[in-house]
Amino acid sequence: MSTDTKSTSTRATNTQSTNTGSTGKPHALGENDFRQCLRVACGAALGFVVSQLMNWNYGVFFTVFPMFLLGIVPVLNGHVVRQFLGNALVNCVEVSLVVGLTQHMPLVMLGFAFGLFYTRFRLMARGPFFLFGANGVLTLSILLHFASYPEVDLADLFASNVVASLLAVAIAGLMHVVFPDVTPRQPPPKMAKTPSRIRHETLIGAMTVTLSFAVFQTFDLRDSLSAQMSTVLILFALGYPGARLSAGKRAVGTLLGCNLAVFAQLLLYTQSQHFVLVTLLYWLGLMLFSRMHMLERAGSGVGFGGLTTLGILFGQSLSPHQDLIYSALYRFSSMCVAMALTVLVMALLDRLLNAWEPTRG
Repeated sequence: MSTDTKSTSTRATNTQSTNTGSTGKPHALGENDFRQCLRVACGAALGFVVSQLMNWNYGVFFTVFPMFLLGIVPVLNGHVVRQFLGNALVNCVEVSLVVGLTQHMPLVMLGFAFGLFYTRFRLMARGPFFLFGANGVLTLSILLHFASYPEVDLADLFASNVVASLLAVAIAGLMHVVFPDVTPRQPPPKMAKTPSRIRHETLIGAMTVTLSFAVFQTFDLRDSLSAQMSTVLILFALGYPGARLSAGKRAVGTLLGCNLAVFAQLLLYTQSQHFVLVTLLYWLGLMLFSRMHMLERAGSGVGFGGLTTLGILFGQSLSPHQDLIYSALYRFSSMCVAMALTVLVMALLDRLLNAWEPTRG
């Protein structure tokens, strides 16, 4: 396996190679960036179309997974595919065991959940298997939450997760064939981390996401999927300073995504049953936020926040019989509250962990 192949999963926080350097300021779109915009927009739209035509449950898996695979990771190779598909299979086994054995013991279940999250954040902090860890944290939190409800069909839930993962890989492969990069991408420089920093990033992430899972379970917030995903995605920054910046950017992205989705429903009005019009508006919104994502050159910022918001709203709420306006307002308000509390918890944990030498970041 080549060095470039091994390092692809570490690109989640620096997803695009730049021609002008990473200064934190807006960049002009390069040829590779424009191709990636097309891959993200067309791939996410294709996932939406397939899930709607097949009338599959858990449509958010089919809309968000292609975004994640095409937007966060700019290349596709065997190492990336193995991590993405391996995570889907491992998650199903883990969740079925944890829920099946400990569903009647909430505290024990919470302890097992912390252990699973800890292993994923450990992989993220160390680097080479960042994608496996990041995708694992995101899907584990969702699967554990939904699987804990007795009325949920676990077979349908797990099947949707696996099928959506397979479809996302197939879509990503197709998009890389149709819209290939013009020039080879350079791997990002590897960052050396001390053992104490790895422990710091692992613990602060695992403890925060476990607490988030406990809150969503306690208050029965099964309709707040966007808020739950937001509390996980800002943790990809692996630390309090990065999460604080990511939370602000995701709030802006979510607000823009909600406004665009509401505008789409108002524009369609009673014509939302016309699937071609819905898909066209969805693709235009995806292209807009994909461009923003490329210009930011950040893993989870305003652009990616808008992308995932559109994916959730269109995947779950855009139909003639559902009120997307109410859904958008509810998701934005719940997401802001969830991220504000998450950042507050991370600030406290960061202070506590920095007070002890072995976990100082």
